[in-house]
Amino acid sequence: MSTPFRRKAAAVAFAVLGLTLAGGGVAIAQPSAKAPDVAQPAARATNSQPPVTAESARSARAALKADATTLATTNAGTVVNANGTKARGTGTVIKYGPGQYEIQYSYTVTAAVFVATIGRPDSCCVPPAGEISVAPRLSTPNAVFVQTRNSAGTPVDLPFHLVVHRY
Repeated sequence: MSTPFRRKAAAVAFAVLGLTLAGGGVAIAQPSAKAPDVAQPAARATNSQPPVTAESARSARAALKADATTLATTNAGTVVNANGTKARGTGTVIKYGPGQYEIQYSYTVTAAVFVATIGRPDSCCVPPAGEISVAPRLSTPNAVFVQTRNSAGTPVDLPFHLVVHRY
């Protein structure tokens, strides 16, 4: 490298460094803008599951008795409409209240992995916005509990896809 080129490169590097520091100093010296007042989502109504009904318990026991699965690993997929009817897949769907669903399988899922997402049952369009939670169903070893909410946190009926992986 020639000496004039090194001097120019060093001068350019110092100039960029100086401008960067000067620009940052100006930005820090400016008064901070007040953050806009944004309404926070309402507090969640409840994070608890509804009690297991006698019909749900009978249905779960009958499904477990009918279990003919001998495989160590099982994957199950269920697509549920917003009104609580099963669009396709396996399992029995029980709807409790706004956005509250129970999906029963013919085998124990207490040690399984649950993945759910808001999604339409057909191949049309983008699904509605919202949130979804999934958990093992209390007192029912072969069922999964799903709760759907709108973006404000209010329980609402939304269609969803659920995958259960048992290993």
